[in-house]
Amino acid sequence: MPLLTLSNLDVAYGPIKALHGVSLHIDRGEIVTLIGANGAGKTTLLRTVSGFLRPTAGDVTWHGSADGPAAGGTAGPTSLKSLRPDQIVRLGVSHSPEGRQVFPALTVLDNLKLGAYQRTDPIDADLEKCFGLFPVLAERRHQRSGTLSGGEQQMLAMGRAIMQRPQLLLLDEPSLGLAPLVVRKIFDIIREINAGGTTIFLVEQNAHMALKVAHRAYVLQTGRVIKTDRAAALLDDPEVRAAYLGG
Repeated sequence: MPLLTLSNLDVAYGPIKALHGVSLHIDRGEIVTLIGANGAGKTTLLRTVSGFLRPTAGDVTWHGSADGPAAGGTAGPTSLKSLRPDQIVRLGVSHSPEGRQVFPALTVLDNLKLGAYQRTDPIDADLEKCFGLFPVLAERRHQRSGTLSGGEQQMLAMGRAIMQRPQLLLLDEPSLGLAPLVVRKIFDIIREINAGGTTIFLVEQNAHMALKVAHRAYVLQTGRVIKTDRAAALLDDPEVRAAYLGG
């Protein structure tokens, strides 16, 4: 049973079309990755799912239940294409954006609490779960977020997103600009979040790491899906290796 489906999705910036008839699905419990070159439309696709961009054609359909801590008790399928970002979050979709976008003047703890801003139930257990995933955040909980390292800010962005207790977590370039050791730690945590029951849609420039962690993958080229397969199969695909894995 899919959790999210995109059907013949077109997205444009004025007269310039960024996505052309994109169709894909994400099943419950999966890690699905979207790989492609800079400018292929990966971030545009995530921002469309989250409601920051409106499609000019096609649909984004949510099949998840809406019975979580901030939800209204309805069930899918629900079209997301005309909903606001806050409504989409309430349904069970959280987005950790490219560039982290933490609130630098606020503490780590306050950033995490903002991730749960729509919830009305107690969040203490989720804070402790978050600190278990990211122990460095527990150590720095009263530190201003702008003073964290890049890797710590990425962990904070991910932690903030999971504080809403999402069914689907969108991760946009979580390894961008990070040292190799930190990248490996981030991908270990992605596996752990997924093992805890959260479905993940991962956009990532580091195609090798993304394909290692994912169950399935899509390849996006100039706004079009040109390949899809099991992630392990795409790791061995000669065209993918030549284009995205350094041969």
